[in-house]
Amino acid sequence: MTAVEPVMRACSGIWIAHGSGTADREVVDKKDHVLVPPENPEYTLRRIWLREEEEQGYYYGFANEGLWPLCHIAHVRPIFRTGDWNRYVAINQRFADAVVREAERDDPVVLVQDYHFALLPGMLQQALPKATIITFWHIPWPNPESFGICPWREEILRGMLGSTILGFHTPFHCKNFLETVDRYLETRVNYASSTISHSGNLTLVEAYPISIQWPSPWQDTQPPVARCREDIRQELNLGRDVLVGLGVDRLDYTKGILERLRAVECLLETHSDLVGRFCLIQIAAPSRSVLEEYKAFESRVRALAEQINAKFSRNGYQPVHLKVEHHEPRNINRYYRAVDVCLVTSLHDGMNLVAKEFVAARDDERGVLVLSRFTGAAHELYEALIVNPYHIEQTADALYQALTMPEFEQQARMRSMRSMVRDFNVYRWAARMLLDAARIRRREKLAERIGVAL
Repeated sequence: MTAVEPVMRACSGIWIAHGSGTADREVVDKKDHVLVPPENPEYTLRRIWLREEEEQGYYYGFANEGLWPLCHIAHVRPIFRTGDWNRYVAINQRFADAVVREAERDDPVVLVQDYHFALLPGMLQQALPKATIITFWHIPWPNPESFGICPWREEILRGMLGSTILGFHTPFHCKNFLETVDRYLETRVNYASSTISHSGNLTLVEAYPISIQWPSPWQDTQPPVARCREDIRQELNLGRDVLVGLGVDRLDYTKGILERLRAVECLLETHSDLVGRFCLIQIAAPSRSVLEEYKAFESRVRALAEQINAKFSRNGYQPVHLKVEHHEPRNINRYYRAVDVCLVTSLHDGMNLVAKEFVAARDDERGVLVLSRFTGAAHELYEALIVNPYHIEQTADALYQALTMPEFEQQARMRSMRSMVRDFNVYRWAARMLLDAARIRRREKLAERIGVAL
């Protein structure tokens, strides 16, 4: 959402998305449209309404109990139910029907987002054969053996191959997808050109590392870094000299929150002089809390935070400040500017934009990023301290290095990372996909004119 929304503002068009709650229903017109923003419209939002049982089967069931753990290889067993699959198929078809109704021509450009819509490209290709369909898969793609346990693997792959362009965050995920298709479908896979020929259609599989808006819309209105540091420490009753670390995540078992807390515990055990001088603020937005795995995970996070606090708290000091609540982006940006180190310890992630948001927020060129090697961001932000989050001692050592890093080194590392995030922002991400799509459309039109396959 945070990455795609500025692209929609820049490119206009129609965004078809699920709507929920009375507020969403109150603002739409008779066609379920709402102009965004209302005072100066830049794009149209089309709402799709789901009944509770549809949301349960399609979203919570197949998408997030099945595909999510399957693709993240997070040591959580995927759950596949035929009823959930049937809901998933039906909702994908409903979105396909909505796209067809909203299309103003027979050759629209359609951008499909994420694992919730694996079947949508194929459905659109059938209904709109001249459409240019760009699908971006925001989460990792596993190896063929792992993906092979999905009962509907062939159906999902065929659906995705309805795409003109299929994007992933990293070349490694592209390679995994090519090998998966090669394993399970009768296709022509060209590894040199990263293309797949299937049922008369050609799909380009390419890496498009996603990024963030630069600058952020609220960057110029944020208080100075010094003010943010002072305010956050006052709010948490911390001394001005207390070093502060930050984690910002959805409350999800793939984000390495437990491993991060254990690293903090290891740090305080190893460097007792930091007891009373260092604390971690962990912002954990509740997520998918209707699912038992997520309920159990929240309980484990709370229990470990309490255990660490019981072990090291004294005289009003506590090392872990756990905030299981939603925060507005503007407020999170304030935390980014206030802390000394940001910890991103995902066990497996497509990209992880928290890493880039932290870098973008630090216009003072200070602060240190500790970053999991299992994120897409680690392939771009080389100046971060790269860690294996499963190695608790290594992560604790990196955290200590971050807290004791001299300012000149912080500045050098942060300046380089900020340059990368600025130059390869979300607009460049979208532009690369759209330019590739335009090139393919020109080639197809030429082939049609001259009657030769190109």
